Amino acid sequence: MSNQKITAASRKDEGKGASRRLRHAGEIPAIVYGGDAAPQSIQLNHEKVWVASQHEWFYSSIMDLEVDGKVQPVLLRDMQRHPYRQLIMHLDFQRVNLKEAIRVHVPLRLVNAEGSPAGKTAGVVLTQELNDVEVICLPGDLPEAIEVDLSKMEIGGTVHLSEVALPKGVELAVKLDDEHNPAVAVARHARVEAEPEAGEEAAGGVPAAKQEGAEEK
Repeated sequence: MSNQKITAASRKDEGKGASRRLRHAGEIPAIVYGGDAAPQSIQLNHEKVWVASQHEWFYSSIMDLEVDGKVQPVLLRDMQRHPYRQLIMHLDFQRVNLKEAIRVHVPLRLVNAEGSPAGKTAGVVLTQELNDVEVICLPGDLPEAIEVDLSKMEIGGTVHLSEVALPKGVELAVKLDDEHNPAVAVARHARVEAEPEAGEEAAGGVPAAKQEGAEEK
């Protein structure tokens, strides 16, 4: 599978003022670093990057970053967003050596939940407890996401990280044991709100007789 490609241009102007002007012009200030080359300041088109950022691969896949016609494999390492506007403020990319193992956080994707015993039962809610996991692998083995098969999920059951099948060439960055084996997905009965007993008021659930007694004091 070929890498996704994004295009950038080099930039010389740096500082808050230059970054502000770039954003007003619809560009994102960014930096690419790592490998044998020096860090390089770059800029990318906000609209195109915003569209790419809606996809899972943008956060956990090797991308081909083209800067002034030169292509280099990179990983997204940091994204700064505006606190309330749909605006990407800054991006950090790391150059990747395709022959060296990397540590990356990869999303966990729940699959086959609908066909499981828990998924077929009314009133049972399947919740995802762990959204991603850090793995070690060669760049060529890096998956876009790791699928967690819930086809055998029972009511009240839990799938732990140790039960997740990893793709070939991929291993967890952290060792699992009895004390550290986080839950990935849990099947629970949905909570049912208890109805107030007879004689209780809606506000606070305090019996009317007690409320009247309190007023007399």
